[in-house]
Amino acid sequence: MLCLENWYYRILLLMTGYLKNVTLALDALSICVRVANELGAGNGKAAKFATKIALIFTSNTDVLKEVDKLSYLLAISVIFNSVQPVLSGVAVGSGWQAKVAYINLGCYYLVGLPLGFLLGWFLHWGVMIRSPCPMAESLLSSVYSCFILIE
Repeated sequence: MLCLENWYYRILLLMTGYLKNVTLALDALSICVRVANELGAGNGKAAKFATKIALIFTSNTDVLKEVDKLSYLLAISVIFNSVQPVLSGVAVGSGWQAKVAYINLGCYYLVGLPLGFLLGWFLHWGVMIRSPCPMAESLLSSVYSCFILIE
């Protein structure tokens, strides 16, 4: 299941590489991912430090504007991604590995990637596809995992 998630994020990164103004998109994305990694590890001070370093070394105002837009979605995405692994872990610990694998497979690849393609190219959201897709995947996976646990 870890591979499914890892490959999913790699595919989203490849999709980001084919968007317009790819340099801006990847610069903003790399800053947000660095801050998100620190927040996910529970290092608030390190996240603040990473933000300050990004501001020092980034003189492009377009990148800073894009990071500002992405930060709100990133915060919501971190919240959803903190619930989903717990629910999946409980379900796996209860012996429902196959059900959780199918749920994750469906949520990542049947919902998340088509949603990213739709938002990125047809609705022209650009790099913003990086946050709503995992949010939708995490939310759906959490809901399905809750239904499994209730059974």
